Amino acid sequence: MKNVERCVWLVVVCLAAFMGYGYAQERSAPVPDPTHVSFVLAKDMKWEGTGGQVHVNLVGDPAKPGLYIRLAKWLPGNYSRPHFHDIERYFYVVSGAWWVSSNKTYDPATTYPMTAGTFVTHHANTVHFDGANKEDGVILEVGVGPMKSTQCRTPTDCP
Repeated sequence: MKNVERCVWLVVVCLAAFMGYGYAQERSAPVPDPTHVSFVLAKDMKWEGTGGQVHVNLVGDPAKPGLYIRLAKWLPGNYSRPHFHDIERYFYVVSGAWWVSSNKTYDPATTYPMTAGTFVTHHANTVHFDGANKEDGVILEVGVGPMKSTQCRTPTDCP
């Protein structure tokens, strides 16, 4: 399992570096041959979801077996409720701030801001909730699916 974690960490670091590098480059060069380099421009990404979070699956799908990488955008004033997942998941905060709490009781006042450039690990089977305060929080999420998420109905039914 350690090799999977190292592989996921390497993917996150490389993607973050390349995303930053790509934005700094001039766009006057010819478009790469798509049989050699495939890409999706930000303007062409199809954000999905309803409510307080939308996402774009870049690689794979959290509901299916295998590696998944996705962008998730938390909209201002929206938070998940306390829950846990059966797998470790890794996040890189791309822009804004992503507010995170490990409290079993829902209270946005207990969230801590993870600002752009921060790397976060959600450990398997541990409670957390997260969201956005006054600005969007865009995160790059990496994990190995399928992922199961369990909502806490009360603080006592969570690990």
